[in-house]
Amino acid sequence: MALTPTVSKQLALIDSAIFVKVLFIAVVIENMSMEPLQISDIVVLLVEPSATQQKIISKQLIQLGIENIILKNNGQETLDKLVTLKPDVVISALYLPDMTGTDLVHRMRENEETSDMGFILISSETRFRYLDPIRQAGVIAILPKPFDANELKVAMANTLNFIDPASMMLESFSPEEMHVLVVDDSRLARKHIKRVLGSIGVEQFTEAEDGLEATKILEDHYFDLVVTDYNMPNMDGQELVDHIRKNSSQASVPVLMVTSEENDNRLAAVQKAGVSAICDKPFAADTVRDLIQQILD
Repeated sequence: MALTPTVSKQLALIDSAIFVKVLFIAVVIENMSMEPLQISDIVVLLVEPSATQQKIISKQLIQLGIENIILKNNGQETLDKLVTLKPDVVISALYLPDMTGTDLVHRMRENEETSDMGFILISSETRFRYLDPIRQAGVIAILPKPFDANELKVAMANTLNFIDPASMMLESFSPEEMHVLVVDDSRLARKHIKRVLGSIGVEQFTEAEDGLEATKILEDHYFDLVVTDYNMPNMDGQELVDHIRKNSSQASVPVLMVTSEENDNRLAAVQKAGVSAICDKPFAADTVRDLIQQILD
């Protein structure tokens, strides 16, 4: 049956009204999605075998405004639930009933679906041999046990930058045009460094597993920045910096050392060799951004 002109006009008006409403709803949703995340939006999965410690840590998280807290007692249960629960960050003790926090974060990094999740360790352990494997895996923070409210607040602010890096872009530069050489014998550490640099807009990376490999790459490729570890086989970070400053055609390239090295004498020697800046592992994205901003200015 043919529609009369009047009916056709009315239907057209109805379609236009529906279109306007749909467009309005879409704009509202888009604007809502553009609102920056707050610390209170963070979803935390807390892995702690002690019920007392669970209560203490949960209370301090709640005081920061974080109420989305999932509690787990052991590592395997955490790994089994990570994909479905999708927390923004896992906060774990070092010693769990069935594994260590080191085992937990390494198994997270080996799974493609959980490899980019944030991780924070809380531990009274201070010995290098226990903490360094966790640092190398790429973590947001390592908090002492007990920790104070400000230390937790800083860690959660770094978590926010980790999951929502929109405000982390470099100023006065075009980071997407930068060529960065990442040198570290740990694959997980290289991946974490690239993720952090990616959060501030860097897109072009070349990787080397040690200083010796890096020297060969530097012979054939130009870089705007070199990010290197200190402790590596074949040629360590100090030897790499020394080579760059004395024997490389890119003697003036900025070098950022990201390291867990704690020996002051060794770090002093690195500074003397000509490193542009040194950043401790674990590191916050805003710290790396500010250091790069300073050394590129």
